[in-house]
Amino acid sequence: MSHMFRRLALIVVGLGTATLMLQAQEPHFTNARLVSKPVTKLEAEFRTLVAAQQDAAWIGYSMPIVEGERRMCCGNWSDDGACCGGCRLETGSREGTSLSTRDRGAVKLEGPVRFVVLFRVANGRVEKIRAYSEDCRLDAGGRTVYWLSGVTPEESIRVLRGFVSTSGTSRDELWDHAIMAIAMHGDTAADAALDALSASGQPVAVRKKVAFWLGNARGQHGLQTLQRMLREDPEDEVRKAAVFGVSQSAQPDAFETLATLARTDRSERIRGEALFWMAQKGDKRAGPVILEALEKDASPAVRKKAVFALSQLQDDTGVPHLATAARTHEGADVRAEALFWLSQKAGSKAASAISDAIANDPETDVKKRAVFALSQLPKDEGVPRLIDVARTNRNPVVRKQAIFWLGQSKDSRALAFFEEVLK
Repeated sequence: MSHMFRRLALIVVGLGTATLMLQAQEPHFTNARLVSKPVTKLEAEFRTLVAAQQDAAWIGYSMPIVEGERRMCCGNWSDDGACCGGCRLETGSREGTSLSTRDRGAVKLEGPVRFVVLFRVANGRVEKIRAYSEDCRLDAGGRTVYWLSGVTPEESIRVLRGFVSTSGTSRDELWDHAIMAIAMHGDTAADAALDALSASGQPVAVRKKVAFWLGNARGQHGLQTLQRMLREDPEDEVRKAAVFGVSQSAQPDAFETLATLARTDRSERIRGEALFWMAQKGDKRAGPVILEALEKDASPAVRKKAVFALSQLQDDTGVPHLATAARTHEGADVRAEALFWLSQKAGSKAASAISDAIANDPETDVKKRAVFALSQLPKDEGVPRLIDVARTNRNPVVRKQAIFWLGQSKDSRALAFFEEVLK
């Protein structure tokens, strides 16, 4: 009996697996003339199919998607409020692709396990490349859709790589969408392809785009490739993109990579970028690293970026440090920058530190920046303080600056003050 039960269980599991595989291969098309076509050698058969196609049509197939909660559709909505929305492949406001990790509608326990790669072809050439998750409804606008079966990830990636332009620019930006589609493949062949496309011999635009997807989609391997790009790439533009890529990575050691860059990278631009993106990650370890840069970095540009990074920390945790920098930092440029971001970030909470700078800072340029900071406060807080500065400050340049910003306020109290002065 137990032997028979095991056989029945295996049959049920096998039928369930086969059903899931069939469902995974089934496209979600509407308004389409669907032509199913098995292939054995994708590259050759794809080229033949494209060359023979004069009228506009679509060629597509499905692939396993990279791990993670990913949905690629045209916005995370649909007309009936359910997830996920639909895309009009031909025309309309939903023709493009957006990538999201969260539903606005009902919560699903698991994300899609496959995605759809589509090529729009006409006049014997490919015009567009698009990628959508399998749960996205696709309106083909009445066009023929050649749906290919039997495609392997390695074959798919080879075909997509052929659209990555060696010049970094291409009609309709086919290379851009091809890189995204490669990154979405749940296969190690995608890692190898992106590694090759990140090499210094590739165009700058290609390397920058690859850096973005390495961080967003390729997990630990992607982070390791980004670390290699940061060490070896000769272009700061590419390395800057790699910093952003690291900031998008969910890997545990992504933060330490940013912190190391902020402390030790040879480029002040990269150090500043690392500080900025570190502040965006919401990691409590960011504050001490940013303060360290504010005190120790030799570059004025990096110190100013550190001030801005303090203003970007979550829950206003950087505001007290901004106030301290505005009062006590030895660099006039840092004090001025801190005053500006205090006014933008803290509002009326910053009034005391700003007024203190106007009264006591030894540098006229810092005083002028503080006057501007007052003008950025809520009017009931800033206008009376500006009037007081215009009346009583002993520095004529500072008084003139206060009068200028009072004029910009268009406040009735400022008008009354001007009438008083003119009399």
